[in-house]
Amino acid sequence: MTAVVGADPGVVGPYLATVLADDRWREVDVDLIAAGMSNLTYVVTPRGGPASDAVILRRPPTGAVLATAHDMVREHKVISALGDTAVPVPRTLHLCTDTEVLGAPFYVMERVVGVHVVDALPDGYADTPEQRRALGEGLVDVLADLHGVDPAAVGLDDFGRPEGFLARQVRRWTTQWEATRDTERPDLDALAARLAATVPETRRTGIVHGDYRMDNCLLDPEVPGRVRAVLDWEMSTLGDPLTDLGMLFVYWPEAGEDRTVALSPVTTLPGFPTRLEVAERYAARSGTDLGDLSWYVGFAYFKFASILAGIVARNAAGAMAGKDATGYAEKIGPCVALGRAALEDGAV
Repeated sequence: MTAVVGADPGVVGPYLATVLADDRWREVDVDLIAAGMSNLTYVVTPRGGPASDAVILRRPPTGAVLATAHDMVREHKVISALGDTAVPVPRTLHLCTDTEVLGAPFYVMERVVGVHVVDALPDGYADTPEQRRALGEGLVDVLADLHGVDPAAVGLDDFGRPEGFLARQVRRWTTQWEATRDTERPDLDALAARLAATVPETRRTGIVHGDYRMDNCLLDPEVPGRVRAVLDWEMSTLGDPLTDLGMLFVYWPEAGEDRTVALSPVTTLPGFPTRLEVAERYAARSGTDLGDLSWYVGFAYFKFASILAGIVARNAAGAMAGKDATGYAEKIGPCVALGRAALEDGAV
């Protein structure tokens, strides 16, 4: 049996057989999904069983991690809480907080079958402008629906501290940047200081995903525009929902733009809503005032630059389990420039 970094089948199989009370998990195949740059995601399948029996295991990256390594518990909690809402999430199966098992907390959830779009749409999927518009609008609608969930009604009233959320977020990502500084970047330092000095008043609070974008969703194979599951809740909390919309803008390039920063060019295809249309649809569905949107977009680029710096640092430390971080350092400077432009020239 071949060991897998972070999730040895010889450990995972017997453990699942015990906690799920099902001996077919005694021997398993474990495959690391080659997507995502923070927490690690594995497909676990009973040895000799059909792919339809597979489940998903999530754990923190191997090696040294930041103080949020406990986020497996938070991910499990928020996904479980949203199970009966309009927000599509996988069904959770088990949470393990015993670090003796895999060296870190982890949880197991159902495997949702769906289209995972990263760099391009699959051939034959959403291949008309009308379908691509529906896809874009569906993503916006799910985000608005998430922000419409009453945290107290689903048992998440203690999931975060909404008071002072934006100021803490600026401090948090400034601290992360300083802890993973790859080189001197005075423009990034200046953007952090400017954001800290211009924090807007929070107009509403709700459940924040923290990294909402197309490739953190599984899409319906038959119906473009329907989201089957929202994934990667590691940065979720209670706070200002407009931080999610600002981050979505980072991942939403338009045709004709310099895409140095964008990880995916998918939204540049004909039919996808523009960022202005995204903002208008979100405002209409959520009833949210977007008067300070430029600050949120500027903050999102700053946060993204800090995330990139963290990826570069973890990769240099060998804690990325073979994931390729080539080119990420080169994206940090353009992120800072776009963040400054959002604050000076407007987000849309």
